[in-house]
Amino acid sequence: MDGGLLTLAILFLSGLVAGTMDTIAGGGGLITVPVLFSFPWTPFEAFGTNKFQSTFGSFSATFHFWRAGKIGKGLILGVLFTAVGALAGAIVVGIVPSPWLKKFIPFLLLAIAVVLYFAKNFGLKPGKPRMAVPLFMAVFGLAIGFYDGFFGPGTGTFWAMAFVWLLGRDLREATASTKLMNFTSNIVSLAFFLYKGAVHFMPGMAMALGQFIGGWIGTKLVLTKGSRFIRPVMILVAVVLACKLLWDNWAA
Repeated sequence: MDGGLLTLAILFLSGLVAGTMDTIAGGGGLITVPVLFSFPWTPFEAFGTNKFQSTFGSFSATFHFWRAGKIGKGLILGVLFTAVGALAGAIVVGIVPSPWLKKFIPFLLLAIAVVLYFAKNFGLKPGKPRMAVPLFMAVFGLAIGFYDGFFGPGTGTFWAMAFVWLLGRDLREATASTKLMNFTSNIVSLAFFLYKGAVHFMPGMAMALGQFIGGWIGTKLVLTKGSRFIRPVMILVAVVLACKLLWDNWAA
């Protein structure tokens, strides 16, 4: 791609669609990463620019969920542990190859899609917590934060499933809480990429504007449509993302 107005318009629309989808069910990288890989950059620069633009989407969604009073209580500890995990993941990504992770994650996503498909009432109403909140925040903040900094695809899905299954949140509240955790891991990872000089700001800002608006649109859809809307979208995103990862890592 060149740097003309048409390119910037495509980047904006990509960010808009990705931000909307990511707010509802995750998986926005399915759209933005291939677009950014069309530029003559290194993969590290493409991922750094992707983190830059996606941070705006997760911030927008977090802000609008917070204004609507949908961000759950007791998340500060989760933010702290997620930040630590994300920083560790971003540092490790340049040191340790992750072919085993890329091959395993699509099967986990498919398993989640199957569970959501057959569990018709999953996350429709609040349930009974199965884990103490501080322990949950420590374990999943470190684990999913590390995963997002290290690899990333499916992070929102994993957080939402954990909030529903282990803390008894309904899918709407789980989705809102997930965006705060996404924003935390995004901003920490972005700081690392900025330190390494791996962000291209002009295309990144075009996408970021779309992401910001998409985050707002996605928030409105979640708040008005509720859990019955989130569940099928999450199933679709999990299946598509799993198929993409299977193709990328098992087809060769």
